Amino acid sequence: MVAIAKQQEMVEAASISDAGLNAAEETSAEELAVKVDNITISFRSYKERPTTLKESFLRFLKTGKVKYYDTFNALTDVSFEVKRGEVFGIIGSNGAGKSTLLRTIAGVLPPKKGELTVNGKVDSLIQLGAGFDGELNAIENIYLNGSLHKLSRSFIKSRVPEILKFAELEDFATTPIKYYSSGMSARLGFAVAVDREPDILIVDEVLAVGDERFKKKCDKVFQRLLDQKKTIIIVSHSLSQMQEMADKILLLSKGRVVFLGDPKEAIEKYRDDSYQTALS
Repeated sequence: MVAIAKQQEMVEAASISDAGLNAAEETSAEELAVKVDNITISFRSYKERPTTLKESFLRFLKTGKVKYYDTFNALTDVSFEVKRGEVFGIIGSNGAGKSTLLRTIAGVLPPKKGELTVNGKVDSLIQLGAGFDGELNAIENIYLNGSLHKLSRSFIKSRVPEILKFAELEDFATTPIKYYSSGMSARLGFAVAVDREPDILIVDEVLAVGDERFKKKCDKVFQRLLDQKKTIIIVSHSLSQMQEMADKILLLSKGRVVFLGDPKEAIEKYRDDSYQTALS
């Protein structure tokens, strides 16, 4: 009887332990904003691309091959996690795969391999003028962008004045944006994106075109988002800005992860001569 009682106690203790682990896992999942698990993104590289069916047929007769392209990996087995309320920086040389990674998180590029988990509403500033029509003015583009995000016309109308004020474009609200400078376009794009109060904001190099005063306004918005436990994923070649802002930095080279962790250490590795040959 004593042995049976002890066995029951062990089973109950194990059950309590398992429940505690499950609760911890649930808490961890709640804190997770983005999880990238062994993602690979591939693109086609065309050498001699036939433009007609006849050219394709003749090429087949000559070489016996139907395939006329090679594939290369823009990202290879990339894995990391981003917590809620975190500023996550991504750095690397041109062609390292930074923008491709952002487009994947934003849902623009589906991964060839691996899994992507995103918890929350995502908004992105990946390319100047993305989602805008150059023939339309600022107000019309605000309506266009809002409709693409399934916002009601009445809600968009109520937000137009604030968006124009933040972007400092009240005097140019009825000017087609194809006449805007890169800085004006960046201000409009940023103002529209942050007005939707995203849970996860993805920012590429676009803010580099803004002046110092507007960057300070952006910093205040970033801080407000972080105070609300929102997440910011940012790519920038301004290493001083990244070290100041980021809680964690991912260093990419040739589509692979070289380092993930402390911003200062990541920047030191990026500046080191061994970075260029890290994955050669």
